[in-house]
Amino acid sequence: MSEMDTAQTGNLSSEVVQLCGFKIGGGFYAVPVLEVQEVVKPQILTTVPLAPDYIDGLINLRGQVVTAINLRKLFHITGNAPEEFMNIIVRNEDSLYSLVVDEIMDVMDVEVKTFEDTPDALDKEIKKYIKGVYKLEGKLLVLLSLEKLLNIEV
Repeated sequence: MSEMDTAQTGNLSSEVVQLCGFKIGGGFYAVPVLEVQEVVKPQILTTVPLAPDYIDGLINLRGQVVTAINLRKLFHITGNAPEEFMNIIVRNEDSLYSLVVDEIMDVMDVEVKTFEDTPDALDKEIKKYIKGVYKLEGKLLVLLSLEKLLNIEV
């Protein structure tokens, strides 16, 4: 069935995807809910000597070692970071990672038809980690690619 056929039957407008939303600085970001293992409050970090600055350290999460990636630092977002932050725990193959974000938003049901490719105007340092954007009422929600985030090339 083509997109045109789907649109005519009304199925396209009812297609939704669930996203785990979060804030970093003034921006709204998300990853697919199915890629999130859990969300946890700040944990005790063990720093890693000579690690890139966006690696906050390692977390012991119930006996599993988790690498904490600070998205604010990775995206070079300036301004004051909140005292309270959150960790979104995601899995890539056999490893766990924590995405350190400013604030967790609710799980969102977003209509597929509102998805658009990554705008050209975005900073290239951030653009390489983005799958696309969803147009929501009054704001854009940036969909991140976990594959690209967790396989960072420096």
